[in-house]
Amino acid sequence: MKEEKWLDWIIELQSLAQSGLFYGKDVYDRERYERIREISAEMMGSLTDLPLSAVRGLFCNEVGYQTPKLDTRAAIFDGQGKILLVHENNGTWSMPGGWVDVNVSVKENVEKEVLEEAGLVVRAGRVIAVQDREKHNQPRYAYKVCKIFVQCAVEGGSFQENIETTESAYFAEDALPVLAEEKCNEEQVRMCFQAYRAKDWETLLE
Repeated sequence: MKEEKWLDWIIELQSLAQSGLFYGKDVYDRERYERIREISAEMMGSLTDLPLSAVRGLFCNEVGYQTPKLDTRAAIFDGQGKILLVHENNGTWSMPGGWVDVNVSVKENVEKEVLEEAGLVVRAGRVIAVQDREKHNQPRYAYKVCKIFVQCAVEGGSFQENIETTESAYFAEDALPVLAEEKCNEEQVRMCFQAYRAKDWETLLE
């Protein structure tokens, strides 16, 4: 619990420093904001044992007002009510998805990620949920993430091995494989099953 509180303080310091660097005009104030951001990176490195270079990459490269990152996950079901998962290079399984690129919409990103990771052409449909990642997934990241789960319909295509995934398969709810917990956990996959079976699913919003 104490570590979580320290993370909250560190992330808030970084956010304030980033905003100050973006909006601040006085050269001396900007130096102070730079130092605050550097201190927050040092604190994060000390707390998490991450290399300072890695923390700086997270904390010190973005500009502008601090906003959450967007991550999309596609819920795809076959005719037997099984969900599609892709096999990651580390041996775990995940719903297809990833960070939303700056030049695409959420819908376009969902469809793009499925094509890249599963080789399928899909049509993104209803939004199942918009979640605050840190309330569901571990480990906690050093920045805020909004996860968007979208139900999709397959229109064509077939799996092609790629740099991110080695295979894809459909799984029943009671026979899920080892999941990539940092991307989607059992709770989130089961939520997608519930949405698939529901006639009038109402988007879960956090």
